Amino acid sequence: MGLIDDSKRDNCIEEERAVLVGLITPSQNEVDSKAYLDELAFLAETAGAVSVKNFTQRCEGPNSTSFVGKGKLEEIAEYVENNEINLVIFDDDLSPKQVANIEKAVKVKVLDRTSLILDIFAKRAKTANAKMQVELAQYQYLLPRLAGMWTHLERQRGGIGMRGPGEEQIETDRRIVKTKISLLKQKLAAWDKQKVIQRKNRGKLTRIALVGYTNVGKSTIMNLLSKSEVFAENKLFATLDTTVRKVVIENLPFLLTDTVGFIRKLPHHLVDSFKTTLDEVRDSDILVHVVDISHPQFEEQIEVVNRTLQEVCGAGGKDMIMVFNKIDQFSYVPKDEDDLTPRQRENIPLEELKATWMARLEGNCVFISAKKNQNIDELKSLLYKKALAIHAERFPYNDFLYQKYDDLQ
Repeated sequence: MGLIDDSKRDNCIEEERAVLVGLITPSQNEVDSKAYLDELAFLAETAGAVSVKNFTQRCEGPNSTSFVGKGKLEEIAEYVENNEINLVIFDDDLSPKQVANIEKAVKVKVLDRTSLILDIFAKRAKTANAKMQVELAQYQYLLPRLAGMWTHLERQRGGIGMRGPGEEQIETDRRIVKTKISLLKQKLAAWDKQKVIQRKNRGKLTRIALVGYTNVGKSTIMNLLSKSEVFAENKLFATLDTTVRKVVIENLPFLLTDTVGFIRKLPHHLVDSFKTTLDEVRDSDILVHVVDISHPQFEEQIEVVNRTLQEVCGAGGKDMIMVFNKIDQFSYVPKDEDDLTPRQRENIPLEELKATWMARLEGNCVFISAKKNQNIDELKSLLYKKALAIHAERFPYNDFLYQKYDDLQ
C-alpha cells in the first residue's frame, strides 16, 4: 500500500461530508475547544471535505477505548447514519484501539487531526524533497499503530531472513516500515548536505526568513517583496517547500526565505520531517514573524509560533520583526453602553489594540495588508534598515552603505 496519495486522486473523488468531534476538558475550555474545531473545519476544507456538524463532550479527558463516552458515540453514529456522512474527524490523536472501536460504531472512515494534516501534506507536496519529507512523517506516524491495524505493505527487500516461515505479518510490516524510514532518512540527509553547501555558497548576504502560523499571508508577502510567483492560496499549508529569493531594496541585496507555517497540536515528528525549512530558519539573521491580526485567536497563534521556534527550531533569540497582516479584514464589534460584561478581544478597535503590548515593540513592528498592498513601503523601509545594519557590519569597506547606515542612526 503506497502512503503517498496520487495527485490525480482529487479529480475522481467526490467531496466528502464530515462531522468533527472535540472535547471540553479542564485543560481545554469551551472557547478553546470551539477555536480548535473551527481550525479543524478549515483543515477538512483544505483536504477537500465539507464539515456538516460539530460534536463536543465535556469530560475529564479522552475515553481510552472510544475517545468520547458511549452515549455521545451513539449520538454521533445515529447522526452519521441519518445524514449521509462518510467521514468522522477527531481533534486529537487516536490510538488504533480507539479507531477500531469508533469505526465499528459509526461504520464510516475515521481520522484524527494528525492523519488529516498528513493527508493535506501529501496533497500539497510537489517537489521530490517535500514528498520524501511527507512520506517520512507518514511512516513515523504509522509505525506505532501497526499493532492495532492490518496493512499489507509491498516488500522492498529480498534475501535470506526476510521470509521466515514462522514470521507474523505484523512483524514483517514493522520491519518494512523501519527499513523505509531508514532509507528516507538517508536520502534526506544527503539532500540536507546539498542544502548546506548551497547556503554556504550564498556568501555573507543577509538572510531573512518569513515565519508564522499557517495561512497568515507569508507567501503573499514573499511575492510582493521578491516579485516572484510563489504559490499562495487561502488554505492551510499552501506552502510546504522552502523558497529562497534574492530581494533588492534601494540597491541593498538580501535573501528572503518563505517557510512552512506552524499550527496548534502539530506533532514534533511532523515538524522534524521538514528539517530543511527549520535549517533555513536557524541560519537566518532576521525573522519576520507574520501574524493574521484579523484572526480572533491571533495572540495564541503568536505563542504557538514562538514556542515552536524556541523548542523545535532553536531560534528563539534571533532578531525579530512583527508584521501584523490582514488589517483590511480586521473588524470589531462595539459594546452596548448598558452591557456591563468585560470587553472581549472583538470589542477592541485596531488603534486601541496598537496601544497595548504591541506598543512595546516600538520600531520592530508594522501593520500591513499584503492583499491590498497597504503599508508595504513601511515594511520595506523596516527590512532595509535591519538588513543594512547587518550588511554594514559584514562589509565595513563599503563606504556608501556604511554612510547610509550612519545616517539612519
